[in-house]
Amino acid sequence: MLNNKIYRNFFVEILKTFLVILFGLSLIALTVRAVNFLDLIVDNGYPVFTYFQYSFLNLFGIAPKFIPLAFLLSLIIFILKHLDDSEFVILWTSGVRKIEVVNLFLYVSLFIFIFYIVFSILLTPLALNKSRHLLSKDQFNSFLPTIRSQQFTDSFKGFTFIVDKKINNEIENIFLHDSGNNLKNLSSDSTDSSSTTIIAEKGMIDLRKMLLFNGQIISTKTNKTESEFIKFEQLNIDLSDLVTTTIKSPKLQETNTFKLLGCFFSDRPDMEICKKDSNKEILPILIRRLVMPFYIPVITLICSFLLFKNQKIYMNKISIFIYSFSILLFTELIIRYTGLNDFLRWLYIATPFALLITFYLFLKLKFSKELRKT
Repeated sequence: MLNNKIYRNFFVEILKTFLVILFGLSLIALTVRAVNFLDLIVDNGYPVFTYFQYSFLNLFGIAPKFIPLAFLLSLIIFILKHLDDSEFVILWTSGVRKIEVVNLFLYVSLFIFIFYIVFSILLTPLALNKSRHLLSKDQFNSFLPTIRSQQFTDSFKGFTFIVDKKINNEIENIFLHDSGNNLKNLSSDSTDSSSTTIIAEKGMIDLRKMLLFNGQIISTKTNKTESEFIKFEQLNIDLSDLVTTTIKSPKLQETNTFKLLGCFFSDRPDMEICKKDSNKEILPILIRRLVMPFYIPVITLICSFLLFKNQKIYMNKISIFIYSFSILLFTELIIRYTGLNDFLRWLYIATPFALLITFYLFLKLKFSKELRKT
C-alpha cells in the first residue's frame, strides 16, 4: 500500500512538472509567433477577434512540438531532485527495486505518449484546419490599418496602393493600381479594361469604403494602345470585393490524418491532396504524427541511467541530458528527409523500437548486477 501511494505521488509530481514546463514553453513560443500574426490586422485588415481566435488555435500546433522536450526536462528534474534529497535511497533500502521505478517511469511515459499521439493525430490538424478556414471565411474588417505612409502595399490580390500622408482616416496624394479588375466598374467599358490606375489629391477611409477628391482614373484597355482618362472631383469606391493575399486553403500540415493515410491505403484517394509528388511531403508529416511519439519511452529509459549507483563521467547528469537531447535532435533533423530516402525512413521508424528493447535489457542487467553486489 505504501509503495502504491509513493508511485501515485511520483506520477502526479512528474505530470505536474511536465504540464507546467509544456505550458511555459508553448506560451513563450505563441507570444513570439503572435507578433507575426499581427500582420493579419496590419497588412490584411482582419478583425482583432479573428486574430485572437487564429492565435489560440495555433497553440494546438505549437504545444506538441514541445512535448518531448518538456517531458525530458520534467523527468530529469524529478530524478535529480529525489537523488539530491536521498529519497530514492530510502526506497532502495526498503526493498524497492530500481527496475520497478523504471517501470513506473515507463508507465508515465505511456500516459505522455497517449497525450502526444491524441494531439498529433487528432487535435492539432483539426485546430490548424479550423484556423485556416477562419481566414477563408472572414473578410478584412477595415482598409485603414493596411495603409502606411510612403510605403507600397500589395496585401490584396491584384491591388497595389501608396499614399504620401495618413492622418487618422484622412489620406493625401493617393496612388491606386488595380490589375485584378477589382475596380472594373469605374471604366466606361469594364469588359475591355485590363488595369485601372487612380490618382487623387486627398481621400478619406471608412471601413471598406474610400472617398477620393480631385483626381483622375486611367483605364488601360486590353487590345488597345490608348488609355481612357476620366477626371473627377469626388469618387466613392467600395473595396468590399478585395481579396487578401493570405493563404486560405489548408496546407498538408493542417490536413486530417486519415485523409493523408488515404493517399496510401484508400481506393479513392483525395486527388487534391494526393498529387504525384506530394508523397515526399505527406510521408514526413505522417511519420511525425504516428512514429515520433514512440521516442518518448526511449527518452525515459535514457533518463533512467541516472539511477545507476556509480555514475562515471559518461553517465553523469550532463552526459545523460546530452544523450537525450541528441535523440530529440535526431528526430527533428532526420524526419524531413524521410520522404526522400527509403533507408532514412525505415531507420527512423525502427530506431525507437530497437532502442527501447536494448536500453531496457541493459538497465535490467545493470540493476541486477548492482543488486548482487550489495
